[in-house]
Amino acid sequence: MRFSDLDCVTLDARGTLIELVDPTSRLDLALRARGLVRSREEIGVAFRAEVAYYLPRATDGRDRSSLEALRRDCAGVFLDALVAPLEAEEFAGDFVAAIAFLPCPGVLRSLCELRARGIAIAVVSNWDVSLPVVLASLGLSDLLDLVVTSAEAGVAKPDPGIFAFALERLGVAPERALHIGDEESDRSAARDAGMLFAPAPLVDVLARMA
Repeated sequence: MRFSDLDCVTLDARGTLIELVDPTSRLDLALRARGLVRSREEIGVAFRAEVAYYLPRATDGRDRSSLEALRRDCAGVFLDALVAPLEAEEFAGDFVAAIAFLPCPGVLRSLCELRARGIAIAVVSNWDVSLPVVLASLGLSDLLDLVVTSAEAGVAKPDPGIFAFALERLGVAPERALHIGDEESDRSAARDAGMLFAPAPLVDVLARMA
């Protein structure tokens, strides 16, 4: 595969473009501010329970009101796992504020290289509608041509429809598009959509194409 074979590169978000910063310390502080003390291990287990709840429901956060409801429910799952006597609606803001991301290693340089080569760049991810805000906060928006979430598209990977949605907006044929991701759902959805696929990390894919 060569750069000349491509008009577009699409990227998964978490694990490919950005990575989660361990939220345990921030969640611990938020709980202590409300008079609750839990071990780091307990907080970690509860957070993983919330992640397992959120991932198949990300598509539900499609607008402001539904996103608020999803975040409230996710905070509730976290609190229930901790057996914490707090109202989910009251704690949801603190819970969301404790979750932060950083660009994966080499991502900024890789995006600039793709830009310099004239290749369109899109993020296609199973995420709620807040993803563009997350990417903007990390200074990535100006390096992207499009951000498509499962919440916006109405379908989630491994359904290839999310890629059809993105490629139609970009005006790119699937055989001229490469998707880079870190999960089997990325691979299967991209291939079912007629696209090329390469496993993350992004910087390694570009090094092989150089």
